[in-house]
Amino acid sequence: MIVRYLIRAVLVAGLVSALPVHADDCVLPPPPSKIPDGATADKQEMLNAMNTLKEYNGDVNVYLQCLDFQAKRNLISSDARDVKHDAALSQLQTVADKFNQQVRVFKSKHS
Repeated sequence: MIVRYLIRAVLVAGLVSALPVHADDCVLPPPPSKIPDGATADKQEMLNAMNTLKEYNGDVNVYLQCLDFQAKRNLISSDARDVKHDAALSQLQTVADKFNQQVRVFKSKHS
């Protein structure tokens, strides 16, 4: 697990360091494709989904940093940055809400 975090940290660091070179390439990461059904999922499925959601959250944060970089360099307007920022956070919140709802269903079934 520690190796996984180290690899991820190196990848994120590489991505952030590449921002000045590819500042116009901020790409909103896609949300997780599936949230398990808490009524039928087992514990491992829920844990995998939680880890996927954590990775997605990290990817969205890198995207937001990219947008900030673009705005600071006047590559996009502050208004465009705000619109993209708000859309990314809204998408993240929607996914997190769906997951949390399924966690509540899972916990109610397994408690």
